[in-house]
Amino acid sequence: MSAVERVRRAYARIAAVDRPEVWIDLRPEAEAAAEAAGVDARVAAGERLPLAGTVCAVKGNIDVAGLPTTAGCPSYAYRPERDAPAVARLRAAGAVVLGTTNLDQFATGLVGTRSPYGAVRNAVDPGRISGGSSSGSAVAVALGLVDLALGTDTAGSGRVPAALNGVVGLKPTPGLVPTDGVVPACASLDCVSVFARTVDEAEAVLRLLADPAPAAPGRRPGPWRVAVPAADRLGVLADGWAAANAAAAGRLAAAGAELRDADLAPFDAAAALLYGGAFVAERYAAVGAFTDAAAGRGDPGLDPVVAGIVRAAGRVPAHRLFADRVELERLRAAALAELGDADALLLPTTTWHPTFAEVAADPVGANTRLGRFTNSANLLGLCAVAVPAGTVGGLPFGVMLVGPARTEERLAALARLLTAPPVRLAVFGAHLTGQPLNGQLAALGGRFVAEVRTAPEYRMYALDTLPPKPGLVRVAEGGASLPGELWELPAAGLGALLGALPPPMVLGPVRLADGSGAPGFLCEPAALAGAVDVTAAGGWAAHLASRTLSV
Repeated sequence: MSAVERVRRAYARIAAVDRPEVWIDLRPEAEAAAEAAGVDARVAAGERLPLAGTVCAVKGNIDVAGLPTTAGCPSYAYRPERDAPAVARLRAAGAVVLGTTNLDQFATGLVGTRSPYGAVRNAVDPGRISGGSSSGSAVAVALGLVDLALGTDTAGSGRVPAALNGVVGLKPTPGLVPTDGVVPACASLDCVSVFARTVDEAEAVLRLLADPAPAAPGRRPGPWRVAVPAADRLGVLADGWAAANAAAAGRLAAAGAELRDADLAPFDAAAALLYGGAFVAERYAAVGAFTDAAAGRGDPGLDPVVAGIVRAAGRVPAHRLFADRVELERLRAAALAELGDADALLLPTTTWHPTFAEVAADPVGANTRLGRFTNSANLLGLCAVAVPAGTVGGLPFGVMLVGPARTEERLAALARLLTAPPVRLAVFGAHLTGQPLNGQLAALGGRFVAEVRTAPEYRMYALDTLPPKPGLVRVAEGGASLPGELWELPAAGLGALLGALPPPMVLGPVRLADGSGAPGFLCEPAALAGAVDVTAAGGWAAHLASRTLSV
């Protein structure tokens, strides 16, 4: 679709979802639409723009010209004169930036709750955390508010929230994407990361962001080789997650990959150095002076957990940093030796998915558990991609592929073996955004794609069910074009939904107004006896609204 139309639909979706905590600053729709009109004009003039017709969000610690950069702290805010290079490259490719997203303050945390702009709720279960620190960016993609988003990743911030919200999080090799215009967390370790719905989209965006670099190592002869630690090496995981990780490994094996065991000891030891060693001192170097001053004046916008971490980092002695550098070099050699000739290491992205109450009870301990598998990657100079790998207990479960520096293409190829192409589903009633069964789609890993309308060949009836549902039927004449939504679900998710579908609902082909088609919920004609025809209301949401007004 045109860039202008995509912007219009994005703002309509943002209003329908009503999740204001995702954003720090959302641009006025008219401003974004004017930028989109410029994109459409460039395309019409023959310019090739690979991201034309897409909208994106940017984590609030990355400079976007025209918007304040807050890093999640209102009193820290400044107005950059220009976009960060990563943002400029997205815009040059035709993407329209809608706004800056919420984050754990100063990108310090993996929980998504450490922000004066509000805790970002999970896209599937609002009672659980979204994960951080790139919380708003991940949730914006998961809820279909944007097509892609930029985050940052120092300890796992581009991967943990991807896993907990059922999207792809691609963390490149440190240094591959410039971090100019990014408020540093640990400047020597920070990476700009990408959130997207699919591996293909994330990889395509990374190509646009990356600086010119030597070609990635080529594909080795023979089958893929993947290191998969035995279950007893993974430690304590949430219920069902060890089995889900084993199932992901099984899919790789079924696709021809050779699996072998791996010892996680050097990775775990390196991960412990990130916050338990001297490297955390770099956080104080980045924002310590500001944090000290803000704490001294009682700044209400300063998160107390973040302030405690940053200020404690300022007390690390210099000699410890030099000792930890020596230890890290030893661990890096051991970790690379453990990888050996493997193309990737397969791990659960994180260890659990806590509720807000669980994080509040132990904020630092909860964060430590979340980062067990992610904290080591940047210290060791590795790249990684987090991908959805199904659901456990109705919540997204994700795995992570970790590989040597500049092997992003290999990791993407392996990740595609884990992710079957999604299927699309058209919904017109109780599964619409804001309706009582919409949570079923989210729990199965569903993602909103677009608003749609049927071809003018359908009528809608109010069925006597709990919760209330419409019956959509195709008619030979006298039909109307009715509004709905198009969603993407994992293939297994659609199967689960179909298996639990109660009569008189059936799944069948629905013709859409643009001439395409998609599977959608229809109704057995026999169930329409005595049902009220509500076609004239103009859709299920409009019918419910009119009924409420009449009462």
